[in-house]
Amino acid sequence: MELFYASLLGFFILFVTISLHFLFYKEKGGGTTAAAGRLPPGRTGFPVIGESLEFLSTGWKGHPEKFIFDRIVKYSSNVFRTSLLGSPAVVFCGSGGNKFLFSNENKLVQAWWPSSVDKIFPSSTQTSSKEEAIRLRKMLPNFLKPEALHRYIGIMDTVASRHFADDWEGKDEVVVFPLTKRYTFWLACRLFVSFEDQKQVERLEGPFGLLAAGLLSVPIDLPGTPFNRGIKASNFIRKELVKIIKQRKVDLADGKASPTQDILSHMLLTSDENGKFMHEADIADKILGLLVGGHDTASSACASIVKFLAELPEVYDGVYKEQMEIAKSKGEGEVLNWEDIQKMRYSWNVACEVMRLAPPLQGAFREALTDFMFNGFSIPKGWKIYWSANSTHKNPEFFPEPKKFDPSRFDGSGPAPYTYVPFGGGPRMCPGKEYARLEILVFMHHLVRRFKWEKLIPGEKIICDPMPNPEKGLPIRLFPHKA
Repeated sequence: MELFYASLLGFFILFVTISLHFLFYKEKGGGTTAAAGRLPPGRTGFPVIGESLEFLSTGWKGHPEKFIFDRIVKYSSNVFRTSLLGSPAVVFCGSGGNKFLFSNENKLVQAWWPSSVDKIFPSSTQTSSKEEAIRLRKMLPNFLKPEALHRYIGIMDTVASRHFADDWEGKDEVVVFPLTKRYTFWLACRLFVSFEDQKQVERLEGPFGLLAAGLLSVPIDLPGTPFNRGIKASNFIRKELVKIIKQRKVDLADGKASPTQDILSHMLLTSDENGKFMHEADIADKILGLLVGGHDTASSACASIVKFLAELPEVYDGVYKEQMEIAKSKGEGEVLNWEDIQKMRYSWNVACEVMRLAPPLQGAFREALTDFMFNGFSIPKGWKIYWSANSTHKNPEFFPEPKKFDPSRFDGSGPAPYTYVPFGGGPRMCPGKEYARLEILVFMHHLVRRFKWEKLIPGEKIICDPMPNPEKGLPIRLFPHKA
């Protein structure tokens, strides 16, 4: 069955099914004519399917930017019309498009994703996934702001040390991508719900993988399908989280848990603007969403960093030198702290350049809340709008010689606003940006301290499905540093 889904025929059936799903089940509204003005240039492609197959196939081939740049050239416009996932859509390109969308979140546009997502992430409060995401964004800043994260760096360091001891050391070869997913999931479990026991993490790791696969599968809820397994895995994880939440409430009341130890305690003790506290099932929904959000993008970024450091020995040498200076300044058993993280300037520039060339979030959809005008074009209410990180990241207008790996692009004040957008931008900046920076830098610190490595498949591609991931998981041969 898995081979079937990987086949060309499987891909064709997948997108026909998705398109039919949206054709019959999408929300009301979203007409195809503008209230006033002219629509952006473009075409809708094949009936029902639109241009979805070409849009996603460029990512499978490792060149997701091709769909975008081919049409920018064809229509001589940074705004163009298409049809994606069964809906009329407009693609906004360039820093101007990014700024407009990020600045008008929940004013002219709102986040959008397929309705099938609500089946895997059903809300206990009977609200949509979009509404839940808005509520979660309001709650996160206090927990994820830099000063709040300072106290978690030592925990990150300890988790990373155990991860490398268990899964990397003593091995001649490893497959990187499954290990980076394990690292980020373990870290999220530890910091969000204070899992101390690795067996607790392993109990959820398998179901979590099924859930993630279900999100990217054909939305057919029949026994044995990946979508059905994803729904079952989501329900299982939520039930496990409710058990943990109930126990935490008891521990907080008995003084056995700290109000500031993790985001779970934060959610239990934080009321909304009306003084109401969240129910246990509601908190479980939010924690599950955080585990997904804090896992996929960071694991993709960490795997891409391993790939680029294997290919660029001079860059590896610069990262190694910086990290070893920090390691040598530490006493026996002393963990990393905020001051150490601030010294990792070159390492973070390298990570940023990796995320420019292989952005963990290739882009995202929005939905027009009302008719509006942009760049002289009318955007009808209900239409989907897609923004693409690659429209600026790989554009020579914003990054000269865009294919060249150059960490110095991020020296000083770095790129111009709204051109480098792996975490969004402006008011729509990802609240987990600083958390991601810390987990990536801690990963790099432990990796280069221990090993050099080489790729076992020199020409292995990075494909986007929809996040960048190595086509074969990135198998590497490890060369431990001598003590």
